[in-house]
Amino acid sequence: MEYRFQRRIRLAPGVRLISTRLRPGLSVGPPGIELVVGRGEGEGQPVNLEITASGEIRYRHGDGTRMSAAEARALRRDAEEELRDALQAHCERLNASLDRLGRLHEQTPCPDAIGYEPRSYPEPPPIPVILERPSWWQGVWGPARQRLQEENARRQAEHAEAYRAWEWRKAEFDAQEFQRQQREEEATWEDPDAMQQTLTERLEEIDWPRETLIDFELVDDCRTIALDIELPGEQELPDRHWSMPAKRIKLTPHRLTATRQRQLYQAYLHGVAFRVLGAVFARLPRTELVLLSGYRPVADSSDGDASPSYLFSVKVTREQWERLDFDRLEALDPGEAMKAFTLRRDITRTGDFRVIEPFAPDWRWR
Repeated sequence: MEYRFQRRIRLAPGVRLISTRLRPGLSVGPPGIELVVGRGEGEGQPVNLEITASGEIRYRHGDGTRMSAAEARALRRDAEEELRDALQAHCERLNASLDRLGRLHEQTPCPDAIGYEPRSYPEPPPIPVILERPSWWQGVWGPARQRLQEENARRQAEHAEAYRAWEWRKAEFDAQEFQRQQREEEATWEDPDAMQQTLTERLEEIDWPRETLIDFELVDDCRTIALDIELPGEQELPDRHWSMPAKRIKLTPHRLTATRQRQLYQAYLHGVAFRVLGAVFARLPRTELVLLSGYRPVADSSDGDASPSYLFSVKVTREQWERLDFDRLEALDPGEAMKAFTLRRDITRTGDFRVIEPFAPDWRWR
């Protein structure tokens, strides 16, 4: 597939619910990913719960072998409360994840939020050693006192080594933070590479449903940026929400209506556009004009190669962007808000996107 621009940002898919620790012995993932439940005292016995697309539970031992019907009944009897708590939390997280897809625009940064935001080193220093004081008999018996002194010296040496290693790691972090500060406060005004790195870091904050490519070009002395975003197809977004039955240990899927699915897809695509526009205007202070186009790769049936089918293309100036009320984004419809800009988009009455011709990336459109 041919791309219009030279620079590229490759964004990894967002991690949702995988390896989320709820309690000792429990981690949850999306449907089809294992639930690992600990039961009993201490570490407990690992049990794998496989959640099917229909919400039914398949019980397996820790080594992956299928449980017998009798073993599954015993597990449900002995660990019913733990299983229900795990599935209920899992259900709520799945629904929250679905809800977030339709509200991405609410996290759009204000264009005034320009500049470096400091981050503290997240790792705390090693806990200081509390030396053991000699008892009365160690004080009068030389060999025992000697062994205690050697043990205290060993512990002090280990702590000193651990503290030096922590200081090195913190110094490396601080050096990287200083470089980031220099980049975001100074280099983003004129250095295209610094602008790309800063933009990548901000775009990585978005929950992308799969690996996403963003190609872009800086023109007009870095005052104009043109971006192409690779978008998922409607079928790649979640198509159901979940509930927990009152009397059964399972999840119940509720498939979204076709209308609701199209609404979610529209909200997600417009939300992505808003987040990308927000990242550009908040983190690239020199940029005055953004040309943003979104496309979906469509495979050619003849040779299998993919070609871009553009769904929207919009031109936004910084002055237009700053007119939005960023204090009330929850009340804003991003699809409607985009009509205030120079927009190419064709949506049918049923909510489907028609393919459009994107704006040409020509600096003269300033």
